[in-house]
Amino acid sequence: HLIPPMARADTYGDLARLEQLLDEYATMAALDPDKLPTLRGQIWTLIQSAQLHHDLGADAPPGDDDFDDFVLHLDGYLCEIKDVQIRDGLHVLGRAPEGDELINDVLAVLRARQVFGSGQPLPGLRAAIGACIGLDDEQGSLADVDRLEGLARRLVQGTLAADWDPAKAPAVVAEVLGEPDAGVVSVLRFACTELVPRLAGTPAEISNVLRALDGRFIEPGPSGSPTRGLVSVLPTGRNFYSVDPKSIPTRNAFDVGTALADSLLARHRADTGAWPASVGLTVWGTSAMRTQGDDIAEVLALLGVRPTWDDASRRVTGLEVVGLDELGRPRIDVVLRISGFFRDAFPHVVALLDDAIGTVARLDEPAERNFVAAHYRADLATHGDDRRARTRIFGSKPGAYGAGLLPLIDSREWRTDADLAEVYATWGGYAYGRGLDGTAARGDMEHAFRRITVAAKNVDTREHDIADSDDYFQYHGGMVAMVRSLTGSNPAAYVGDSAIPHAVKTRTLAEETRRVFRSRVVNPRWIAAMQRHGYKGAFELAATVDYLFGFDATAGVVEDWMYHQLAESYIFDSGVQQFLRKSNPWALRGMTERLLEAADRGLWAQPDPADLDALRAVYLDLEGDLEGP
Repeated sequence: HLIPPMARADTYGDLARLEQLLDEYATMAALDPDKLPTLRGQIWTLIQSAQLHHDLGADAPPGDDDFDDFVLHLDGYLCEIKDVQIRDGLHVLGRAPEGDELINDVLAVLRARQVFGSGQPLPGLRAAIGACIGLDDEQGSLADVDRLEGLARRLVQGTLAADWDPAKAPAVVAEVLGEPDAGVVSVLRFACTELVPRLAGTPAEISNVLRALDGRFIEPGPSGSPTRGLVSVLPTGRNFYSVDPKSIPTRNAFDVGTALADSLLARHRADTGAWPASVGLTVWGTSAMRTQGDDIAEVLALLGVRPTWDDASRRVTGLEVVGLDELGRPRIDVVLRISGFFRDAFPHVVALLDDAIGTVARLDEPAERNFVAAHYRADLATHGDDRRARTRIFGSKPGAYGAGLLPLIDSREWRTDADLAEVYATWGGYAYGRGLDGTAARGDMEHAFRRITVAAKNVDTREHDIADSDDYFQYHGGMVAMVRSLTGSNPAAYVGDSAIPHAVKTRTLAEETRRVFRSRVVNPRWIAAMQRHGYKGAFELAATVDYLFGFDATAGVVEDWMYHQLAESYIFDSGVQQFLRKSNPWALRGMTERLLEAADRGLWAQPDPADLDALRAVYLDLEGDLEGP
C-alpha cells in the first residue's frame, strides 16, 4: 500500500518563537547593534524554556564574542528540525492523495534525486531550484532552505493548477522563478508524466485485494521507498517483488554503505579520538530490500572488503580485500544481530558476510591495523576453535523471530539491566554462517558483545522513525543494554541516516531521539493528524509513548523534560485528552500508566510532584469510567 501522507515538520510553540527571534537578531545585527544584548538574553531564555540547551550542548549562555557563532549553530539545528519529513496522518487503503495532501506527497517524493528507467538521473526539485538561483539545498541557512521550500511549493501548486499538463511546465517555472530553467522544468515534467499518474492509481489497492481474494492474477511491481527516489514502486496495490537476493549489495548500495561506514567512524573519532575496536550492527531484512543492501555494504566497508560483480547479471560473484594503504585506517571488527526475516530471506548474504569476516580474520596484518585478526588470534589462543573464533553473526533460534524484549517490557516483570540482557541473549544467542544454521552459541555471543564499543542501527526512510516501531528499541536498545550488562558501561550508540542516499549522516542515539521527539512526537501537526483517525490514531499516540519508554529502559535516551512534555502534550492538553477519552480511553490509560511507571522506575528521575498527582488523577478517573457501574 501507499506510504502515509508526508509533510514538512515546520516549527511550533517555542521553536517558532525562537525562529522569529533569530530573524530579528539578523536584522538588528545589520541595523541596530545596540539592541543585540537584549535579544541575546531573550534568545537564551527561550532556549532554556524549550530545553534546547540539551540539544545544543550548551549549559550556559555563550559570551558576546561567541554569540554570533552560537546563533549560526542554533539556526542550523532549527533548520534540521523544521525540514524533517514526518507522517501527516495514516494511509487509508485505496484512497489516492488529493489537494494539500497530494501537494505534500509530491514535494516529499521530489526531494530525492530521481532514478527512473534508463535515462539520466534527475535532481531533486529543491536542488534544481537551488542550482537555478544559486542556493544550496543541503548546506544553506534556515532562511535559504525556507525559500527553496516555498518556491518548490509554489511550483507544485502551479503545476496542479495547470492540471499536471507537462506542456505548461515551462510557463509555471517562468512565472515562479522568472525564467523557464531547463533543470526545474524537467523535474516538474517528471511529476506530471510519472509521479502524479502513479499516485492516482492508488485505488487499485482495493480492487487488487478483491482480485486476490478471488484467486485472480495481480500485476507484479517492484518494492522500495518512493521518498528515496524510487517512483517505480508506484502505483501501489501490485504484487510486489523485492530484489534479486544474489545482487546484494548492489554497486549503488555499496557506495551508500561505504559512506555510512566512513560517517560512523568519523563521528566516533570526533567524539572519542579513537577507532572503535568492534562495532555492533543490527541488520534487518526489510531494510535490505528497500536499500538493496546498504547495511551489508557498511559491514564490508568496515572490514575493508569490497564485492565483485558480474557486469551482465549485476550479481555479486565474490569478495576483494582492500589493501591497508588504500583503506587508510584499521579494519574494524563487526558483530551482527540479524533479524529472523533477514536470516530466512538472505541466507547466502549471511554466508557472504561470514566469508568476509573469516578472510579478514586470517590476514597476516598487524593487530593495531586489523582488529578482526587481533580478536581472532586472541580467541584462537584461548580455546583453539577456528569456527568459534571467527563467529560474528547472531540471531534468533531457527523458526523464531524478534528480540524478545517487548513482552518483557509490557509485562513489567523486569528490574535491572541483567533482566533485559538475559532475554536479549536468550532470544539472540544463536550463531549463523557457513556450517552454522542457528547453532546455540550464547557464550560466544556474550564474548563478542563484550568487545563492542559502538552499537549502531541505520534508518533509510522518512516514512517511519525510531519511535514508530518496537523493533528499534528491542534490537538497537537491546544491544546497548546487553553490552552495558556485560561490561558495566554503555557503548557509544549511533544511528546512521541514509534516507537521502547522497547525503548520509550519523547521529548519536540521544541526538536522534531528540530530533524525532521535536520534529514529530510532540509536534501539534502530527498529533492533530492522528486525531483524524480516531481509535487507530489514539493507538499511534500510545504506541509512541511505549516505544520511547522501551528505548529509555534499554538505552537511557529519554530525558526528564521529554517525559514532562509527553504528559503536557498527550495527557494534560484538554483537546487531546478529550479526543482520547472519546476515541480510545484504553490508550489514554496506557499512556498514563506508562508515564507513572517511568517515574516509579527512576527513568523519569525528577518529575514535578504536580505532574504525578495529575497523572494519578486521570488514571483513577479512567479506571472508574472503564470499569463501569
